[in-house]
Amino acid sequence: MWCLNYHLTKNDHTHQIKEWSRELGFDHCGIARAQRLDDDARRLEDWLGKGMQGTMRYMENYFDMRIDPSRLVPGAKSVITLLMNYFPAQQQPPDSPRIAKYAYGGDYHDVIRARLKLLLQKMRSSIGDIDGRGFVDSAPVLERSWAVRSGLGWIGKNGNLLNRQAGSFFFIATLIVDIQLEYDAPFAGDFCGTCRRCIDACPTAAISPEKVVDGSKCISYFTIELKEQLIPDDMKGKFEHWLFGCDTCQDVCPWNRWSTPTLERAFTPLPEILNFRTSDWEQLTEEKFREIFRHSAIKRTHWAGLRRNLRFLNED
Repeated sequence: MWCLNYHLTKNDHTHQIKEWSRELGFDHCGIARAQRLDDDARRLEDWLGKGMQGTMRYMENYFDMRIDPSRLVPGAKSVITLLMNYFPAQQQPPDSPRIAKYAYGGDYHDVIRARLKLLLQKMRSSIGDIDGRGFVDSAPVLERSWAVRSGLGWIGKNGNLLNRQAGSFFFIATLIVDIQLEYDAPFAGDFCGTCRRCIDACPTAAISPEKVVDGSKCISYFTIELKEQLIPDDMKGKFEHWLFGCDTCQDVCPWNRWSTPTLERAFTPLPEILNFRTSDWEQLTEEKFREIFRHSAIKRTHWAGLRRNLRFLNED
């Protein structure tokens, strides 16, 4: 790789990257050596073999890419993991159909993807001709595993990455590059201990004591990923008024007592999220849905999916 600044060291480059990440609004940045994730491959294969992906067949695709970063970026040497807080300052009224907090504001895909491009541009301008790709929940990347390897936290019993200073209400982004950097020590330990709050609170019993989340039982799966028009009858009465996604396992997690409101303006809650009651959601037309949520992650479920979810909640 051709480099502009021969006098700068790996440590200098690493320091620059972490400083740029803060300037771009990321709350945490960790870096790991790019290598195959063989242990994760075995766990993923077992999870898929048990059918816990439900109808999310896309999770079965590109298996080799998920476990080997060099399949995504040839010559990959470093995996940069970035966390961005999305915890909202305002919450929905308790009697409203519930929306997962990550979808309160602007679509995180658009927000973070733009920041990753800027970070890579800064790296290329300062360091040299870098080959790299950024990912945010849009490609076969095991971002939580890389976050652990980057020293940013551990995987909780609810399957979320937990950070001792920030809890779990943050987005995870990944930037894979073909330059060597200084690597953070992997996170050591599991600070969930004997706590079972997420297991006991999960409305659909999707979380097992073995730290395995059955995706095919998760409320987020039913309200977002499931494309069929009918939600299984055996789920009736279990959704606890969740219309889009579910935060139950995060809301009860003791580590989220450290959550602080995000400073990212793009994640400011939409007024409709905070003000809509059941009747407002029911009267929402497809045209208004597209207008209000055109820059929101909620558009992922489509108007028809939202209507299906509402009908299901009304049957509870």
